[in-house]
Formats: sequence, C-alpha cells, structure tokens
Amino acid sequence: MRLVECVPNFSEGRRSEIIAGIRDAIAAVDGVAILDSSSDFSHNRTVVTFVVPVERAVDAAFAGISKAREVIDLNHHAGEHPRMGAADVVPFIPLEGTTMEDCIVLARSLGERVGRELEIPVFLYERAATRPDRENLADVRRGEFEGLREQIGNDPARVPDFGPNRIHPTAGAVAIGARPFLVAYNVYLGPATNLQVAKDVAKALRHSTGGLRYVKALGLEVDEQAQVSMNLVDTEKTPLYRAFDMVKMEAMAQGVLPTWSEIVGLVPERALLETAARHIQLRNFSSEMVLERRVRDTVQGGQSLSGFVSSVASSAPVPGGGSVAAHVGALAAALVQMVAGLTAGKKKYAAVDAEMRSVALDASALVTELSALVARDAAAFADVATAYKMPNEPADAAARRSAAVTKSLLGAAQVPLETARACVRAADLAVVVANKGNTNAASDAGVAALLAEAGCRGAALNVRINVASLEDKSPGAVLLAEANQLVRQAGERARSAMDAVERAIG
Repeated sequence: MRLVECVPNFSEGRRSEIIAGIRDAIAAVDGVAILDSSSDFSHNRTVVTFVVPVERAVDAAFAGISKAREVIDLNHHAGEHPRMGAADVVPFIPLEGTTMEDCIVLARSLGERVGRELEIPVFLYERAATRPDRENLADVRRGEFEGLREQIGNDPARVPDFGPNRIHPTAGAVAIGARPFLVAYNVYLGPATNLQVAKDVAKALRHSTGGLRYVKALGLEVDEQAQVSMNLVDTEKTPLYRAFDMVKMEAMAQGVLPTWSEIVGLVPERALLETAARHIQLRNFSSEMVLERRVRDTVQGGQSLSGFVSSVASSAPVPGGGSVAAHVGALAAALVQMVAGLTAGKKKYAAVDAEMRSVALDASALVTELSALVARDAAAFADVATAYKMPNEPADAAARRSAAVTKSLLGAAQVPLETARACVRAADLAVVVANKGNTNAASDAGVAALLAEAGCRGAALNVRINVASLEDKSPGAVLLAEANQLVRQAGERARSAMDAVERAIG
C-alpha cells in the first residue's frame, strides 16, 4: 500500500467540539489513520497528522478543509500564530512507497477541487509551488487574513493558483503544498519578560535573517512564557540538536537559559536518536544499534516492496538498474514457485508432482539468491564510489587508487553477472512450468519467463557499463562474453516458454 502523510493546520485551538468535528470529518474517509492531533490555546491552532493511501488522500484533506470552512469564521479568530485561512496550511509529505512527485500531483489536484467546489482561493507552496516567490510559506501568508482580504483581487502578485480571485469571507485562503517531513519544535525561555530575547534569538536562528538553513523561527508569548517557535523543514540537513544548541547559545548571550522544549505533532525516530547520541557524545552511532529497529526489520522481513520502489524513484544513485534487474529476477522465480505450487498435489498433474515440488524448491532458492543480489549490487556501487574518492597524488597514491578502481569495477561487473546467471536458471524453470504446470496458471508462467529475460538483459547492461569504465578492458572481456551468452540463453528460454503458454491459452 502506498501511503502519504498529510498535516493540515486549522485556525482553531480552543473549542473542543469544533476540533473534534474537523478531525472526525477527516477520519470518516476510508483508509485514513489519524496519528496525532495537537491543539494550542495561545496559538488558537490545531495540527492534525494523518496517513492515508494515495488514492484517498485528496478526499481526506478535502473533508477537513470543507468542515473547517463550515465551522470557522476568521473574522472572529485571534491567536499568536500567523494565519490566513480556516484551513490554513495543508501539506502532503511522502512516506515509504511514495515520492515527492506524487505529493505534488496530490497538492495540485486538491487545490483545483478546493477552489472549484468550496470557492476558497488556493496558493500552492513549497515543492508544489508554480512560481519561486511562493515556495516559502511565510511569503505566501504575509499580511494574513486581514491583509489578504485587501490584496487578493487588487494586487496581480496575489492572484491565487486556484479558486476565485477574492478572499472567502469567512474561510480566508489556504496554502496547499508538498514538502519533506517538517518538525514543529518550540523552546521556552522562561517568563514573558524574556519575550524580546525570544524574538532576538528567533531572528538569529531563522534562515531568512541569516541563521540556520532549513529553519523558520518566531519569538512569541505563549501562556505567559517566552517561546522560540520553530519549523525545522529538513532535519537531515539541520538536525534538531543543532537548532536547540543555537537557541541556547544565543539566549545565554543575553543571560537567559532555556527552561524546556516541546515537539508539536510527530517527529521521525531518527531525529531523536541523533539528538540523544549527540548529547552523550556517542561515537559512530548508527540506527542499526537500536534493538527495536533490528527486531522490526527482522519481523517485517526487510524493506517493503513499496519502500524499494520509492528508493529507486529517488534521486539517489542506489538502488539502481542492477538492483532492479535482480529484483525482477526474484519476481520471476517467485512466479515460477507459485505455478509449481499450484500444480503439485493436484490429481490431474500427478505424473509431474515430484518434478513440480523440486521446481518449487529450486525457485525458492533463486528468490533468496536474487533478493540478496539486490543489496549486493548497491554495495558494489558503493565500493566503486569509494575507490574514485581516493587521493590521486602523489604517484604511489595514484597507483593505489587506480588499482582500487579496477578491482571495484570488476567486482561491480561480477555481481550483475551472477544476477544474469540466476535469471537464466529462473527462465529454465519457467520453461518447465509453462510446459508441464497447471494450465490455469499458464499466463503466470509466461510472465515469469519474460521477467527472467528482462532481468538477465538488465543485468548484462550493468556488466557492460562497468567493464566499459575500465582503463584496461582486457580483464573484463571474459565477463562480457559470458553476459552476452546468458542474454541469448534467456531469450531462447523466454521464447520457448511463451510458445508453451500460447498453446495452453489457445
């Protein structure tokens, strides 16, 4: 299942019945799981965090916006937090199995629907923005509800992306976007008499005024306390602990110490683990050291299919074509195993029962082998990258680098060659089940054969590109010859299997 996260912010944090109504409207959409709902009286704001299958994400977010339009009147709203709409901000965040591009499509689809059906002006922001001056939410929301009431319809720069070119009289406007995971993090600096200190610290902290990249910050008075309110928009590049350390340093320069801090909504596990490791100066910390993480990975059987697809779709160089080829080969073997399982034990196929059971075992072993090659291919690429980063001078260092590059490239060619060999074996088994297996699953046998051929061809391409990168290509000649031979064999097996499938299907 492909999931996205959505974290809509609503301009109501005081009336519990209104908050519950909005939350219930979202939860009523099939597939929605509400993870958190945080309300703040001083901010007069509620943040709902939910996850939902991609295909229902627009419906769920629309339900929340529609309910907010019905029950919130910004003409009677006041709070510490800036706002321009009853449903103020609605971001989509990619989770495992989805990409930022998926979220951009969702944001634009939701924006069009909100503008058309609810007659609320919509501004697209962050990654979904259609113009550079709307990427930053603070720029989109500048002037808030009262200012936008005068600007929209009069200022060409304030023409919304969707909806009418006028403010909604009670619901205002809404910013809809797509962004990475954001952490809402607040640090308190004692009594409200320190408010100016909080404002000074926020100014020093936020990127727009010369502070930390990927940090947005305001100094506010909340519950008679001075608060530095932050949005950390990329905790991989500006970690949680770095933001806190800077708040503490800037506040101490004015004789003030942080009293406590809080997270609004949810936070990635990694961000807290990194902060803890930093605090106790834990060297070489890795999430692999966390017991619960290892248990989860073991129980879940490693990375999910949707997670793998998302990893491939990202801009990272791994997993790449070699890993995908191995994964395709594993799918081919899995289909063979399925067809063999559907054949064994059936009275009609008693004559091939023992052979089908043997094929199922062989296919199962291939699934395991090819699944391991998915990770091995990525690791081989990492070895190549490491070798290329070695120093190239003086002469002895250059020689060591050259030897390391050659060794790593040959290793990176050997792995996909193993994948190609395994794919041919999967194709051999596909021929067997196509000819002798349960005819009701003939199409599955055909798909297995085609996948095995595709996996072999893809693996051979990776053999070729690594050999082509060698300065001296002679050590790779034998690898190329075998790869080409395997591609021919896989093609022959696929054609043979497909002939049998055509006969079975008629």
